[in-house]
Amino acid sequence: MIWEQGAIALIPPKANRKLPAEFDAALYKERNKIERFFGRLKASFRRIATRYEKTSRNFLSMIKLASTRLWIEFYESAA
Repeated sequence: MIWEQGAIALIPPKANRKLPAEFDAALYKERNKIERFFGRLKASFRRIATRYEKTSRNFLSMIKLASTRLWIEFYESAA
């Protein structure tokens, strides 16, 4: 059913699989960046991980603020 809807595999198959499934390595690399970013957000900002904000508007605002802070830290350390 998933294949019929046009979904594609993004996670590489196990090395010992008899019939290895195909996956897009470039797309997996981008997906991994996003997962690591959200992991860093949750680890660095407790209020995001525990969803302290009551409204979705405030929650999105906190995500934007935290993202900006992480970007500035990354940008400053790279410069």
